[in-house]
Amino acid sequence: MKLPRDLSSEDLVKALARFEYLVDRQTGSHIRLTTQKNGEHHVTIPAHDPLKVGTLNAILRDIAEHFGLSRDELIAELFHNQ
Repeated sequence: MKLPRDLSSEDLVKALARFEYLVDRQTGSHIRLTTQKNGEHHVTIPAHDPLKVGTLNAILRDIAEHFGLSRDELIAELFHNQ
């Protein structure tokens, strides 16, 4: 499944709210999100618009691994079921 090419960090933060990620803190140009769902998990997102594809891919791969999903399943859940 293709990654969105024009996704901003703000859009990603909103999409990740579906998995109960909340902004924990922001330091400079990095936003740290935390979820308690399926055990505590932290992810750091650069506050860029748009996010680079490789960076977005790495973030989504990390989140998918935490929830036991494939990257494609996570992308479908976040961006195609809205």
